[in-house]
Amino acid sequence: MNDNKSAYNAKIYDEHIINVLPYYTEYSAQVIDLVRNMGKADPKWLDTGCGTGTLVFRAREVFPDASFTLCDPSPKMLDEAKEKLQGGNIVFNNISSSELEYDSEFDVLTAIQCHHYYSFEEREEATRRCYNALRESGIYITFENIRMSTDASDDIALDRWVTFLREHGNSEEEVQMQLDRRGVETHPITIEQHLEILKRSGFSSVNLLWASYLQAGFWAIK
Repeated sequence: MNDNKSAYNAKIYDEHIINVLPYYTEYSAQVIDLVRNMGKADPKWLDTGCGTGTLVFRAREVFPDASFTLCDPSPKMLDEAKEKLQGGNIVFNNISSSELEYDSEFDVLTAIQCHHYYSFEEREEATRRCYNALRESGIYITFENIRMSTDASDDIALDRWVTFLREHGNSEEEVQMQLDRRGVETHPITIEQHLEILKRSGFSSVNLLWASYLQAGFWAIK
């Protein structure tokens, strides 16, 4: 039984997600490289929708003096993160992005593959809460599933993803499960819509960080 809106439960999430999302490990590499170039060795960092804590596990190796707050709506995901991240300056909080109530506390805020479960309005509210949690000049980084700009291009991108899923060991039943979730359990939006939400949330600079297949990364400065 799944314990959040992911297709996989917390115990098996890490081993399956790399065969579902192309270049999944590149997300954390891009995040860490961007934060490294902020020039701050000990950032105060909030990771919302932290899942099993993989991003912070990797970030802690690069930023050993950073302080991390990890938030997730799934208690079982947080249990996995706690086991993975024993010791160090880490706080865990069982809440979603839409429940964040921090005010100007963090230098970095990351939201990786967690807001696509929201409706458009809910996603915008969650993004505003992320904005509020950042200090002035803080950086927000998010990676999300996306839609292409037209139905024709979206169909081509979906065909590419289906090929990836099959080539990475997913059964036809698992492939269909992923396709059936799109637009029902997950609600991807276009790159242009992502950038517009960031602008409306108040960020002074909004940027595309990385894109491939049906995923993209964005970063913004408060």
